[in-house]
Amino acid sequence: MTDPLFLRFGREYRAGDVLFREGERGDVMYVIQSGLVQVVKRVGEEERPLATLGRGEFLGEMAILNNKPRSATAVVLEDAKCLVIDGKTLEAMITKSPEIAMRLIKKLAGRLDSADELIQILLNPDPRARVMLGLKRHAEGHGEQTADGVRLNIAAPDLAREVGANEADVLDVIMRLQRLRIAWEDEIGSIVVADVGRLLEFMEFLEMPRKFEAS
Repeated sequence: MTDPLFLRFGREYRAGDVLFREGERGDVMYVIQSGLVQVVKRVGEEERPLATLGRGEFLGEMAILNNKPRSATAVVLEDAKCLVIDGKTLEAMITKSPEIAMRLIKKLAGRLDSADELIQILLNPDPRARVMLGLKRHAEGHGEQTADGVRLNIAAPDLAREVGANEADVLDVIMRLQRLRIAWEDEIGSIVVADVGRLLEFMEFLEMPRKFEAS
């Protein structure tokens, strides 16, 4: 049976489609019903991935909430179905449903926290430390739980761009973590973190000499 919401607001997109581009004016937001969408932002001459969003996530709401240009670009990674909601419809939904309003507030607060965390990562002078912090960030907030561990929705080249490191730095960190059976790349190139707790313990172990030097 077809979802009545999708009949009214739904659209289908193919991998590679651009939902919106950074700098454009925006008058709609998107609620992902299936598929994956990557949000990227231009930094200098590069486009740096900010997040990979899946089912139940929404994006593009800031442009219609504050009437400003899009702050990033959204590209479909896997064929997707989305609800496309304009400003008037969003306002009506928020007015009629406190649950939708609260969900939106929580999501925006979470994104602010995530953005702040990424800024803190980028301030770290050690590129390999930035890689591990990036792995932690994605494992805790943007991963998919599998039998082998948490599969991250980001590949090594994208992680390198996100944390301002070389891809060689990412691969070196993953090789070290693979020897410890903490994380590795699977057969399709996705990064899998077997045990987030052990990753945190390893990061704390690496930080110990610096803490002693500072004391």
